[in-house]
Amino acid sequence: MAAIERIGKFDIIAQVGEGTTARVFLAHDPFSDRDVAIKYIDPAILKDPRQGRLYRQILRSEASLAGRLDHPHIARIYDALVTEDEAYVVMEYVPGGTLERFCAPDSLLPQERVLEIIFKCTRALDYAYHQGITHRDIKPANILLVSPDRQDVKLSDFGSAAFQSSEATQVSGVGSPAYMSPQQIREVPLNHQTDIYSLGVVMYQMLSGRLPFESSNNYSLLYRITHEDAPPPSHFNPDVPPALDSIVARAMRKALEQRYQSWTEFAHDLAQAFRNQSHAHERQGLPIPEKFELLRGMVFFREFSDVELWEVLRIAQWSSVRPETYLVREGEPGDSFSFLASGEALVRKGDKLLGVLTAGECFGEMALFSAGSGTRGASVEATTDIELLTIRAHALNRASDACRMHFYKAFLEVLATRLSLANSRIANL
Repeated sequence: MAAIERIGKFDIIAQVGEGTTARVFLAHDPFSDRDVAIKYIDPAILKDPRQGRLYRQILRSEASLAGRLDHPHIARIYDALVTEDEAYVVMEYVPGGTLERFCAPDSLLPQERVLEIIFKCTRALDYAYHQGITHRDIKPANILLVSPDRQDVKLSDFGSAAFQSSEATQVSGVGSPAYMSPQQIREVPLNHQTDIYSLGVVMYQMLSGRLPFESSNNYSLLYRITHEDAPPPSHFNPDVPPALDSIVARAMRKALEQRYQSWTEFAHDLAQAFRNQSHAHERQGLPIPEKFELLRGMVFFREFSDVELWEVLRIAQWSSVRPETYLVREGEPGDSFSFLASGEALVRKGDKLLGVLTAGECFGEMALFSAGSGTRGASVEATTDIELLTIRAHALNRASDACRMHFYKAFLEVLATRLSLANSRIANL
């Protein structure tokens, strides 16, 4: 493409981005005396009958939002021009770049920062939803950093958006395959839950450094998205705690009734996880000797030797959890089991209270017998501050034979005790 010095009334300062169909320029608006970003469609694309029609429609869709979306985490649209020979949209200049560079294993952001970014995106998308708008193309490239030091974010590129108003022209067949929800792939009517899924994929990538589904061709990729369950982010990044695995899993559930029903639900879990992460950081974790003594005092570990307890410490993840936090949710997939080192939690199935867990007790052990593909049979919610010890099935598989044997034996005792208690309750009915 030839160099461009001016677009409309805007003086071009520099080219700051380039794709297969468009270039992005930093420009100056002399009338408003502000810098802007201009997304300029390649004129050759406009000459193609099919592509030209599609990209004119995308820019018209984006231009229709000028002045309509006023939110601190959404990049503003100022102006646009769409003709047969020229098409561009003028938007707020956001200088910090995109999130793409923080989605590789060697450049991941701290988890607290990831939670903050995803939380702000949920608030922006909830605002758009209440304006009757579904984005439909959420991906790291469309989430901009306000400044190079990564203090804030703004969503951009609403050209693929769907509008609830029947008068709006809808752009069909758009989106980035790796971030598409199963519903978007099947081309069924969409609502805000398709954006919830896509934002879940972004969160997955920012935690693990890779996409949940990858393939050599789009056909295989779309098949995997619609038919397979992704491994949790912790499968690729062991530092990811179970609470964040759970949030990602719920955002990416294939069935709409199992996915987050609202942006408010999604944001609530993110905020709770952020508080827990901050709390754990403040405490800097329990000292190793204290962890060892906690294990030694649990009935479950009474037959474990000291060597085996040290092995448990090596394969376990410890976390501090605050009250009203869901440790697991009924119906979600799970590949880990946990122990309360301290505190209490309630076990519920639906609206029915099944029991109370106290220090030393475990839950989620059925994950051991389901090869990592089990589904949680009940929800567990913290009622007090909790010190939680979590072990994933694949981590236990790497433990010594003696250590695994003691786990299996202790779990059989737990299951036998629970079965006996259940029989007693039934007998007293």
